[in-house]
Amino acid sequence: MRFLITMVLFSIILQPSLFVMAQEIPETAELESFEADVTGDGQDEQIILKGVPFSAESRYFRDVWAEISNDLDESWSISYEGGYEPALQLVDLNGDGVKDIFYQSATGGSGGIHHYQLSTLRNSELNDIDLPEQEYLEGAFDDNFTVIFRLSPSHKPIEIDVSARKDEYIRHGIYDEEGILLVPTSVMIDPIAFYEPLLISKSKGYGLKSYQQISGAYHADQLGTVETLWYYEKGEWIILQTEWVPA
Repeated sequence: MRFLITMVLFSIILQPSLFVMAQEIPETAELESFEADVTGDGQDEQIILKGVPFSAESRYFRDVWAEISNDLDESWSISYEGGYEPALQLVDLNGDGVKDIFYQSATGGSGGIHHYQLSTLRNSELNDIDLPEQEYLEGAFDDNFTVIFRLSPSHKPIEIDVSARKDEYIRHGIYDEEGILLVPTSVMIDPIAFYEPLLISKSKGYGLKSYQQISGAYHADQLGTVETLWYYEKGEWIILQTEWVPA
């Protein structure tokens, strides 16, 4: 009898808790919807971006995916990295005349890093396209409170005057009071934080512009940003222009 009473009391205590937990389970949200031809057959597909928030109060979506369908009873699903403010853009980035599916979401971390994914559904075949990455960036502190930075082996080295921050660098043991480099120190090169589709020209169509932060002794010691314009041609990304933009 004592066991039975204990079980009944436990059930009374547990049930309201289960009810509260059930209420707090976040539901799938429809984030965006589009109608566009992404297969190249001349008929629009329906594209719906969906996500499940981390919690009922959170703006972070832990599961994100796109559901795509058409009137021919064809359907596809694309899974994405979670993040804040998930969004799609439909734009022809590979130059084949059919709109591609470009996804982005913010990680919420320092440096403004985003998740990205580029997919194509041309001829009803779902394929991902790798996004471009800088193969060569190099920089290091030099004597006289100067940073020497190179965008590529063929570019003229960029000299960055960092004397305004000399007290900080002296405190970190990078320089002495006379500006002599004490310890060989490379700059911090972040991965590409942000891509944005950009119209190159009417004849060429769209490309991507990327932004990559360069820092000095520590991440908050921002020196500038490398901005690069990319164009997809013959199955690979080529650089049209790379520019150093001081902080």
